[in-house]
Amino acid sequence: MIAVRKALVITLLSVFACSVATARTEPRLEQAWRDYLANDTDLAPSYTFPHSHCFTRAANAHNLPETLLLAVARGESDFEATARSKADAYGVMQILWPSTANHLGIHRLSELYDPCTNIDAGARYLKELLSTYDGNVHLALAAYNYGPGRIAANGRSIPSGAEWYSGYIYRHLGYVLGDRITGSPKTNRLYSELGRTTVIRFGEPYRAAAFIERLEAYAPDLELDWFRQGVGEFVVVLSYGDRDEFSRSANQLKRAGFPLQ
Repeated sequence: MIAVRKALVITLLSVFACSVATARTEPRLEQAWRDYLANDTDLAPSYTFPHSHCFTRAANAHNLPETLLLAVARGESDFEATARSKADAYGVMQILWPSTANHLGIHRLSELYDPCTNIDAGARYLKELLSTYDGNVHLALAAYNYGPGRIAANGRSIPSGAEWYSGYIYRHLGYVLGDRITGSPKTNRLYSELGRTTVIRFGEPYRAAAFIERLEAYAPDLELDWFRQGVGEFVVVLSYGDRDEFSRSANQLKRAGFPLQ
């Protein structure tokens, strides 16, 4: 089974590898974000997410789509108020300490652990970046991840490490919006009620994305997603609503050669 599993991983990644360079240079992400701004910013979130009142307050205060803030938060910390990265980024929106925090008027590290303070800081920073990049969400997100000093205002020569981040957050936006992007149904459930288990880990983001893309083509009912968990660590997870859904998904994964441990 291990050999079959490894073979499937190699197959999935090799099929995707030939399109990676092209995908990075195509303007499709910029267009996707433009479409979102034009059509989807008024859509309600698919779940009741943690710290929802903080997101609503920050979105209203800074005239930003609440679902965009939720997508960034899900991708950055999965809404964990005490999250800390190896790069010294803290809280729900992963605000860099001390440089970005001080720039935003936060001078005590403890403040970043307050969800509303952190979310408001992330919203203010994203608003500032959107102004810098003339409303281009793709470039603003690249700068949120890599720093505005490393992303040219004209969008040329975006580092690949920043390029993938825009697509990564767009994937999380799909989850936040539900069926509009990913095909998953909208619900009124609490996000915290969902179960989650790890399927596999990768050292590169494009490998995690490729794995999900190909596995979803094989088993479209699976609720898969991937998260950055640190420098060089990207984890693919399976989400499920109850024990029956977990059993069905686990059987699908097993037939695909990926039995859950």
